[in-house]
Amino acid sequence: MRKILLVDNGSLRPQATLNLRRLADALSQSSGETVEAASLLHSYKIPPEQLDGRKAVSLGPLAERYAAEGITELVVLPFFFGPSQALTRYLPERLAEVQANYPQLSVKVALPLVDTQAPLDLRLSQLLAENVRERMAGLTRPKVVLVDHGSPIPEVSAVRNYLAGQLSVLLAEEASCVTFASMERRDGDAYRFNEPLLEDLLASPTMAHGDVILAMLFLSPGRHAGEGGDIAEICNQAMTQAPGLNVTTTRLVGEHAGIVEILATRLQQGLAGEPLLLEMPCARGAGQR
Repeated sequence: MRKILLVDNGSLRPQATLNLRRLADALSQSSGETVEAASLLHSYKIPPEQLDGRKAVSLGPLAERYAAEGITELVVLPFFFGPSQALTRYLPERLAEVQANYPQLSVKVALPLVDTQAPLDLRLSQLLAENVRERMAGLTRPKVVLVDHGSPIPEVSAVRNYLAGQLSVLLAEEASCVTFASMERRDGDAYRFNEPLLEDLLASPTMAHGDVILAMLFLSPGRHAGEGGDIAEICNQAMTQAPGLNVTTTRLVGEHAGIVEILATRLQQGLAGEPLLLEMPCARGAGQR
């Protein structure tokens, strides 16, 4: 028996969990498979009354419950742009704990949304371009900045840079420039690959005037990309300090209908068993039902 889980990092903002559930339902309808939503962390703390009366669940406890009920295969569909530590470290460690108690359980973790090693796939960058074009009305060749949260993992920042390159080609005739930035970074030279920071970029002479569209490389509303979040605060401060600057943000990637098609591809790959981000077979001799 098998369960399929669409998994994000988790947020204390209910909008993130509600969006994840919406996408799990949409993916279920488009694929004909039952896909459930779960988070790695945080979301279980949200009061159920803010989630239509249904408490959010974390991956670890949910996997334990399913294994106890006799589930033998867990297919995890990451709702992540790239191979963050949440996927490559926390998730396998947590699921290994479950397997220690339920050795019959096998786990397949599908690829994240972007695979920079795969043949060219423009779907996510096309989605970003559509989001930017929605904000271009009345503007003449605005500057475009692809902004993400920032990561301690170079491979995750590489995903952002990879998408920025694709976006610059797609918007070559419509934007005066396309670049990238991080919302924040850890201290120390080891994390300089996150540069430039958004607040510094918006204050630079090349950006501190005219129209700038932030292409939001975020999946769901939260304290960073949600209403009144960190990105909005950075933009407001930048425009206060540079009255000639006008910054507009796009909707989020996870709010675009096209994300379901990309998730469907990752689901098909996960069910087929290749390519995968991670595979954790059941213990030898435990047997599959």
